[in-house]
Amino acid sequence: MPASPGDRAADSRPVKSADLVTIADVARHAGVAVSTVSYVLSGKRTISAATRDRVLASIRLLDYHPNAGARALASRRANVIALVLPLRTGAQVPVLMQFATAVVTTARRFDHDVLLLTADEGPAGLRRIAASAMVDGIVLMDVEMHDIRVPLLRDLARPSVLIGFPADPAGLTCVDLDFHRAGRVCVEHLAGLGHRRVALLGAPVAVYDRGTGFAHRTRAGFVDAAARLGVAAETSPCPEEAAAVRDVLADLLARQPDLTGLVVQNEAAVGPVLAALPTLGRRVPQDVSVVAICPDQFAERAALTSVPVPAEETGRQAVSLLMRKLAGEPVPEATLLEPYLTVRSSTAPVGPGHG
Repeated sequence: MPASPGDRAADSRPVKSADLVTIADVARHAGVAVSTVSYVLSGKRTISAATRDRVLASIRLLDYHPNAGARALASRRANVIALVLPLRTGAQVPVLMQFATAVVTTARRFDHDVLLLTADEGPAGLRRIAASAMVDGIVLMDVEMHDIRVPLLRDLARPSVLIGFPADPAGLTCVDLDFHRAGRVCVEHLAGLGHRRVALLGAPVAVYDRGTGFAHRTRAGFVDAAARLGVAAETSPCPEEAAAVRDVLADLLARQPDLTGLVVQNEAAVGPVLAALPTLGRRVPQDVSVVAICPDQFAERAALTSVPVPAEETGRQAVSLLMRKLAGEPVPEATLLEPYLTVRSSTAPVGPGHG
């Protein structure tokens, strides 16, 4: 007499060695269709509790392990996303790695791995990745105002998310800190403390020359807020090397001896700036208040008032948006993260004689 499905499920003898067990073997053992086993594994369709328990029992008894390659072929998914992170001149690698770590850890929560692309290949690199079956989607970093990769992104079959905003973000999915507002917040804080002459030491000159979005937007927000509040403001790219940072500061203070507020948007220059100021006769915060736009751990170590760059949140949002696009869900084109200021001991009201 043929065994019933229940009898088959109760049979604990493996059909074959574990490395040869297939989804069809599981289906036969559980007395269900192959598609039912697939739905139990993927969760894409509701299966009755009794059937689900029977399938899971068969999976355990047969020691079945779904083959990743077979899953990818069946779903036409690679379960891999590309993170395009070109390591260019002026790039702050420790900060970029914070973004990369956030992308990787979030992708794992969605059962995806990450292919990290660090070469500056422009559109050709994107076209090569998109034409292959290696990745399901793309996260793009170091976005320029007039980025030559953007027109291609709009036409690619693979979905993409940008960490950063080009000048024209229409038809794209972008997420980033609102850097224009971050520049404004820094000036507003200093102006509120009575500072009437301030300066922005920004990214290295190569970053501005490339038209990198975050640097230009911060500078625009800084200048706009200063004009609105009647604060004299100057902006300058800033190198990373300690001696060069000191030269920039010395020149700035020689031209603006009554400068009392300084905003630094260059993580590598934060330490050299703080080290150089006392050698130039300026105490922090008694003579010069200093605000940084940087990841929080940089600012915390130096007790700096700062607008944090939320690398973890930005990376998490980018991957979450990409996964929603892969699932066919609608997503907002623009996600701007609100900046906030953390006040520490590096800023203070303007002292006597500086009003």
